[in-house]
Amino acid sequence: MPHRTPRRWTVAAALAGTLAFAVPSAVAAPPAPDDDAGTAAGTAVDVPPEQVLEHLEVLQAVAYANSGNRASGTPGYRGSVDYVVGRLRAAGYAPRVQGFDFPFFQEVVPTTVAVPGPGGVPRTLTAEEAAVMVYSGSGTVTAPVQAVDTTGAREASTSGCEAEDFAGFTAGSIALLQRGTCTFGVKAANAQAAGASAVLIFNTGLPGEEGVVAGTLGEPGAATLPVVGLSHAAGTALLGGAEVTVTAQTVSENRRTFNVLAETSTGDPGNTVMVGAHLDSVPEGAGINDNGSGSAGILAVAEALADTATANRVRFAWWGAEEFGLRGSEHYVADLKANDPAALESIALYLNFDMIGSPNYGRFVYDGDHSAFPPVQGPEGPVTAPEGSAAIEAAFHEHFGSVGLASGETEFSGRSDYGPFIAEGVPSGGLFTGAEGIKTAEQAALFGGRAGVAYDFCYHGACDDLANVDVRGLDEMTDAAAAVITRFAASTGDLTGADGTEREAQLPLGPATVDQGDGPHSAATVPDEQ
Repeated sequence: MPHRTPRRWTVAAALAGTLAFAVPSAVAAPPAPDDDAGTAAGTAVDVPPEQVLEHLEVLQAVAYANSGNRASGTPGYRGSVDYVVGRLRAAGYAPRVQGFDFPFFQEVVPTTVAVPGPGGVPRTLTAEEAAVMVYSGSGTVTAPVQAVDTTGAREASTSGCEAEDFAGFTAGSIALLQRGTCTFGVKAANAQAAGASAVLIFNTGLPGEEGVVAGTLGEPGAATLPVVGLSHAAGTALLGGAEVTVTAQTVSENRRTFNVLAETSTGDPGNTVMVGAHLDSVPEGAGINDNGSGSAGILAVAEALADTATANRVRFAWWGAEEFGLRGSEHYVADLKANDPAALESIALYLNFDMIGSPNYGRFVYDGDHSAFPPVQGPEGPVTAPEGSAAIEAAFHEHFGSVGLASGETEFSGRSDYGPFIAEGVPSGGLFTGAEGIKTAEQAALFGGRAGVAYDFCYHGACDDLANVDVRGLDEMTDAAAAVITRFAASTGDLTGADGTEREAQLPLGPATVDQGDGPHSAATVPDEQ
């Protein structure tokens, strides 16, 4: 549909082009606009940009009223759920709230590691040198560091993987371990059993593993003492056994949270178009771009679609606990698989909208045909796009081309809420405007904004508020979401060609691959050491 000029909104001047998600992207120039162009099937519903912004303003107000965040397991998230449910009911839907338990973690205050500095004056390690492990315990400890079964060589070490590694360990010391061949949880548990007062785990030093270790212990209770990841350089600097002070204040426990689900009253339930966005923020901030933007966008689409007869059933989902490891979407898919496999089989495709308003945005489409990025290696092998995903990618590119906008590609990695769906073979796709990755000069020429700057400088930060959204970009992406949702609500025939084979994405020009990042919601933590 023709691009509308969004209403002016009070946001920071940074909106003109500031920042985004770590994302590899390929880009293509659009064809000349065609005033008569529309989606290939059906007429896209109209989504007023003011309505999307109204939803964001409410989500921001909810965060302001609840310690500045909307994280799952907190009152701010419950307030977000209540708002979405209320708007859906007002639009005529009968929303369902699906509860589930998940392992909650919050760093209440920044964790610090103070080490000897020049002239004997203690120096606090920077965020590039030290990071608390997810599910770490709390405490303030001042004690000598004792290295355990490591020399600091650049290798994946067995350090701390066996109880025998701690033979001769002095109880009360801070255990210094190296990342390696077992999980962080095993290392921390062995250190705690040996009487360590805190645990420091430094990186291997191998290529790509020199920086700070941002890891997880796997679950609450894995260790009750402070556990902190270090860079390789910060860790090897402590091999001499200096006295160190570690301070951590965390909350690590199981909590209850919720998914919100609503579907159209019309359409074939045996051919369901699933649309999702995660509703939760990180504990550090309000999460208005990540992912208030996607949540507000699909809520506005759902409201616009409420009175529209559709050929296929459309089911909308607002996922909980995405920021804790895709917990909400994983719970939903696992529940269907165990208790209603026919309902899982009826999902024809899944569309994901995670961060669609980044202030230095790019118009990125998930690379459903792997033409720009090869399949990434997952724990159980390559993560490949299920058959039909290429056609979803093509639908988004075609929409952008029809309104004269360039579009690019982002890695199809499974690292957002489409991950559990592709694991069950459901064709998937979606949109993303970037996170902590850096916009290239090529992308700036196609999308506008600033080259050499992150797509979202406030990614996972306290500053991810109303000022952290580009209104024009959000409108463009919401229009694209509405167009493609409407297209598949009318027909899913595009998922295969006339001869039954998958339809491949066709770009106006061949994609120009640029530097590859980790893609949407790249694993910020490393659960296992390989």
